Amino acid sequence: MTAPFRRFERREWAALRLTAAMPPTTESLAALSGINEPISPDEVAEIYLPLADMLNVRLTAVPRPAIVAVAGSVAVGKSCFARVLQTVLARGPHHPRVALIGTDGFLHPNLVLEARGLMQRKGFPETYDLPRLADFLSAAKSGAAKLEAPVYSHLTYDIAPDRRQVIERSDILILEGVNALQPAAGGFVDFSIYLDADERDIEAWFMERFKLLQQTAFQDPASYFYRYRDVAAEAALVFAAAAWREINLVNLREHIAPTRERADLVLMKRADHSVGEIRLRPISARS
Repeated sequence: MTAPFRRFERREWAALRLTAAMPPTTESLAALSGINEPISPDEVAEIYLPLADMLNVRLTAVPRPAIVAVAGSVAVGKSCFARVLQTVLARGPHHPRVALIGTDGFLHPNLVLEARGLMQRKGFPETYDLPRLADFLSAAKSGAAKLEAPVYSHLTYDIAPDRRQVIERSDILILEGVNALQPAAGGFVDFSIYLDADERDIEAWFMERFKLLQQTAFQDPASYFYRYRDVAAEAALVFAAAAWREINLVNLREHIAPTRERADLVLMKRADHSVGEIRLRPISARS
């Protein structure tokens, strides 16, 4: 990472905290954590609360809703990060209405992907209905009182045809997903965050998550991956490793990581999922 980012060590970033707001309890954080992404009260106090303070300052003059994008690789912890950030922002001194939406809902349905020969590239930019995402964000920025968005089911690995996410007018809208910083969305974003980590750590998290899902969600007959429920652990890991190497790593290197340079804030995670380094683009350096 090169200029114009300013680099902060964790302790330096924690010292930027302005408010005395209390972080969520350990119990409430457990409900927000991912399947293999623990979040501690210290992480909230030292990373999320200074971030919330900074966002409250930077977004003061932004027309509502202010849109905050959270991007990064598959398995880097975007969804968990976005949920905790939503909670912390909503607990702030002004108690803003904070909504959260994932870009996965704007994936094309599996039938469309299959017809176009794109199922093995799911998650790549061309597998998303990017014009529909842009229309949604445009409506949000135009002040629409109520928005509806498609819902993606991670259980069925497809768009849920009978479900819609309804978002009432909000103060802040968090947009989370691998393509949250692609040009189709970027023009509507007021502040952008990229979650980064060493590729080897992300791969390890991906493999760990697959093992945990095989023991839990994959046991549900409704799961797209139900056929892997009883596959021997070694064989299942061979499948997971191939999915990482041939799909997710390629997408990361070719499409996701290049969007990092568009971010206002880059959070570098360590092997234990905690944030170790922060890189912030000064306001004067924004394009």
